[in-house]
Amino acid sequence: MQIYLVGGAVRDSLLGREVKENDWVIVGATPEQMIELGFKPVGKDFPVFLHPKTNEEYALARTERKQGRGYKGFVFHTGIDVTLEEDLKRRDLTINAIAQDDDGNIIDPYNGQKDLKNKIFRHVSKAFIEDPLRVIRVARFAAKLPEFNLHPDTLHMMQEISASNEIEALEPQRVWKEIARALNEEVPSRFFEYLELCDALKILFPELEEVEIAIKRLAYAASLGLRPEVLWAALLYHTDSYHIKLIDQRLNTPKKYHEIAYLSHESCPIWANIENNNAEEYLQWLKMVDAFRRPERFKILLEVCKYCEECNGILKAEKCDEVYESANQITAEPFVKQGLKGLEIGKAIDKARIEAISKIL
Repeated sequence: MQIYLVGGAVRDSLLGREVKENDWVIVGATPEQMIELGFKPVGKDFPVFLHPKTNEEYALARTERKQGRGYKGFVFHTGIDVTLEEDLKRRDLTINAIAQDDDGNIIDPYNGQKDLKNKIFRHVSKAFIEDPLRVIRVARFAAKLPEFNLHPDTLHMMQEISASNEIEALEPQRVWKEIARALNEEVPSRFFEYLELCDALKILFPELEEVEIAIKRLAYAASLGLRPEVLWAALLYHTDSYHIKLIDQRLNTPKKYHEIAYLSHESCPIWANIENNNAEEYLQWLKMVDAFRRPERFKILLEVCKYCEECNGILKAEKCDEVYESANQITAEPFVKQGLKGLEIGKAIDKARIEAISKIL
């Protein structure tokens, strides 16, 4: 039995980047032997085990054969005869097909170190074209490693995958997982640029409007250091509410992403001209976005407004925050003490908030 560190951990270590998680491959072992050693089996499609102490994933070396559509259309073989080189050959990119043994020796049968040095994304073998998920993964690596470029032959394979309709067979949850990870990478906009480059964006996001402008807006929002759900809203800024809903339903987007994207679209027409609003209109906008009951979400919505570069969004966001803080100081307590009840309290709060906002304006 031999154990090797593989994939992203080796790649990032060679690049001098922080290694966030380790992946291990075991050559020459059976599932029964792994269980006897105390490893816990967790893999559904192929044998993966959790280390009894570190809880890190250890996978048996495997080969694969394509027999169906999509990401799961493979048959795996994990016999003790499978070599490390055979296991590495089934991986996507050469830079992810490097291993390291217990003594720190690097095993690199597909010249991944050369591609690391030259900053190139290159497929390991022709089997690359069999897995449609690799289109999305390579796009995410483009966001993670923005200084790297795509080898022309690999781009051609990605375009072939897009033309095959295999991407449509991917599970939405798996697609969203890659999107969410890309939104947390160094240059998220490159993820969508690469999908556009290989003709996959129109398959994954047929509803996305003004693609070039949408990607540029996302890039600007990312340059401000805004959070992932705000970047998602930036991408969908020019997409109408109906199509935002279709995208989110198809990808099963988490609620916090959907809410911010939807709210930003609904409130941005108001936002664009908000400097012309009077105190009453400001208060109505704050109510529309439920700012007083959901202050945390409102703060995120203000971040959305910051990426509106053409309308001086950062200054407007600061002004709206000041208006909100002033209005939010008004509570029901003093009016209850005055003996007001029911609707009278609400009217009194609104009046006091309008006065407070007027002072700010």
